Amino acid sequence: MTDKYYIACDLGAESGRVILGSLVDGKLVLDEAHRFPSETLQVNGSCRWNLPKIFEELKEGLRKVAARGIPVFSLSVDSWGVDYAWFNELEPLLDLPFQYRDPRTAETYSSAIDQLGQARIFDETGIQFMSINTLYHLMADVKENNEVLQTADRFLTIADYLNYRFSGVAKVEVSNASTTQMYNPRERAWSKELIDAFNLPASLFPDIVASGTVLGPLTEDLSAETGLRNINVIATCSHDTGAAVAAIPALEGDDWAYLSSGTWSLIGVELPHPLINDEVRMSNFTNEAGYGGTTRFLKNIIGLWLLQESRRSWSSNGNKLEYDEINRLAESAEPFRSLIDPSDDRFLNPADMPATIAAFCRDTGQPEPETPGQFARCILESLALLYGDTLNTIEQLTNRSIKRLHIVGGGSQSRLLNQFSANATGRTVLAGPVEATAIGNVLIQAIANGDIASLAELRQIVRNSFTVESYQPEQSSAWQDARARLMNMKKRA
Repeated sequence: MTDKYYIACDLGAESGRVILGSLVDGKLVLDEAHRFPSETLQVNGSCRWNLPKIFEELKEGLRKVAARGIPVFSLSVDSWGVDYAWFNELEPLLDLPFQYRDPRTAETYSSAIDQLGQARIFDETGIQFMSINTLYHLMADVKENNEVLQTADRFLTIADYLNYRFSGVAKVEVSNASTTQMYNPRERAWSKELIDAFNLPASLFPDIVASGTVLGPLTEDLSAETGLRNINVIATCSHDTGAAVAAIPALEGDDWAYLSSGTWSLIGVELPHPLINDEVRMSNFTNEAGYGGTTRFLKNIIGLWLLQESRRSWSSNGNKLEYDEINRLAESAEPFRSLIDPSDDRFLNPADMPATIAAFCRDTGQPEPETPGQFARCILESLALLYGDTLNTIEQLTNRSIKRLHIVGGGSQSRLLNQFSANATGRTVLAGPVEATAIGNVLIQAIANGDIASLAELRQIVRNSFTVESYQPEQSSAWQDARARLMNMKKRA
């Protein structure tokens, strides 16, 4: 048995978990200690994260771990990227953080591009253009929220902010910093050019640290409150996808890609250096920092948000369905009856997702989905087709031949989507592990403690510890026909 445990505080857009990890005979064992919803609030017409509630839930998880009386070495928080919190020495939180989908960035996104141009912004950051990016939220704060900025010491991205609350050390870890579209990956520093160009307060930008940095011990107050003693707080990969990619159970080589499948679909490859050129910019790919100085070259595209929001709509209308049942209904639905372009902006944050899907189908001369099974089949087939197109573009941009697609995260539990992804991409799909983010979080802590020597060893432990299911491509001609049909529809949408 092990005598050392690690705590991963893993935050997603739907839920957060406190997960206990331990190494036993060269294998990783995970145990979920606490789960809670990632609560959002409406404040004066804006969408915010209830960050104080999230912090309280994490502390409750730590108390549950402490009650077990086991020796815990460290903890680390990971979360989605982009969003951030303002604070100062006296006030731990100056305002509830805006949620990345809040529409306040529509104007600043357009004005930033008009002012400096996409080419210059991309050359500085290598990050794909999305209105949700931190840059445009910071510009909105300068314009609309200046009273908070006047009293703030700095901002921190969500996971780094929570690591700060646990340790008292205010640093931003590089994987999260790189999602902001304010980080220059060549200089490995904040972009002075963008800070100056958009009149952003340079003094409020935090110091950047490498993945796996030990921040310091859990504060005395929190040790007393939670019952956890003599444990460190570590900035692993604060960005959840950074942690998940570190835990991809891939063999060495460059013929594989990854898909972190959840609310968002993040699909890409691991590169030794950023790939920043006009072709990459025009294809709207991104270069985010990965563990050990690697680059996560990927595209952030819409994911199971389409299904999550549809399920929420059905539930509000009295039709409460679990995901297993939705997948069974989708499997029995007619193939390729209706298709959508998931990358269409209308799907980013609609008031009614099923109605928006139906409108797209109506506008493109297709039958509208009528049942949850038809909607789900439409969503899953359309996502798989988007994955195929994205992988083909990655091959062209990187000059690599991709033979295998590793799917990790919650979406890897859908056998139907896994098979559709193999069919649509024409590549072997390797699905699992589901908890890749928590796994990466825990095992990077183990590297920081000296229990694991390298990223390669980390991935070997993942292969030893978790089952990975293989899916081979089927029905290739039908999927090729569907791809051609969707391409024609995009032109008419």
